[in-house]
Parts: sequence; structure tokens; C-alpha cells
Amino acid sequence: MDFGEGMGIIIISFLLTLMITLVYKKFTDQEIMKSLKQEIKDLSSEAKKYKDDPKKALDMQKKAMEKNLEYFKHSLKPMLITMLPLLIIYSWLGGVFKDGGAILFGLSWIWIYIISSFIFSILLRKVLKVN
Repeated sequence: MDFGEGMGIIIISFLLTLMITLVYKKFTDQEIMKSLKQEIKDLSSEAKKYKDDPKKALDMQKKAMEKNLEYFKHSLKPMLITMLPLLIIYSWLGGVFKDGGAILFGLSWIWIYIISSFIFSILLRKVLKVN
């Protein structure tokens, strides 16, 4: 395994992360997602203020969990759309890099993919304004 293979995985990671991000942007209402995220953040902050009143803190946490569930429901459709293609691509990548040896920085292909896709996801979501 060499540097070229590592770069290939990083490029594949970027392309797949871009595809996923675009699907999420297209199939979710970004205003609702942004609003829900803010409500969850506000409720969590509110719950922290009630450390001395466990009942109120629990009530705030319950409301935050309800908002989290609603957020998840909105993100379910794009997740289902991307799941099958990703499983096919992951199994193909696993076959291509089946020996599991170190490729780049002593890491196997799966770790290179996970780390780079995490970084790309953060960057692409900021650039493309995806919530």
C-alpha cells in the first residue's frame, strides 16, 4: 500500500461526503432543521440552569429529547436514500483494500475514510450551509 492509495481513499471520501451532504440539503427543509437545532440548544442550556431543581431540569431535557426525535424524523429520508449506495460502495472498497494493511500514516483504509469523511463533512456542511 502506498501514498497514492491513501489519496485515492481521501478523494473517494470527499466525493461520497459531498454526495451525502447535497442529498441532505435537497431532501430536508433547512429552515426547520436550523430552527430545531436552535431549540434543542436552547432547551439544553435551559436545563443546565436548573441544576438545583431536578424536576424542571428533567422537563427541559424531555422537551429537548422530543425536539431531537423531530430532528431525526426530518433527517430520515435522506439517510434512507444514501444508505444503499453507500453500503455497495463500502463493500466494494473493502474488496479493493481487503488485505487491511496500513496505507497512510499507519492507518488502514477504513480509518483514513472515517477521519477524512468526518473532516469533509464538517467543512462541506459549513460551506454549503447544511443543518
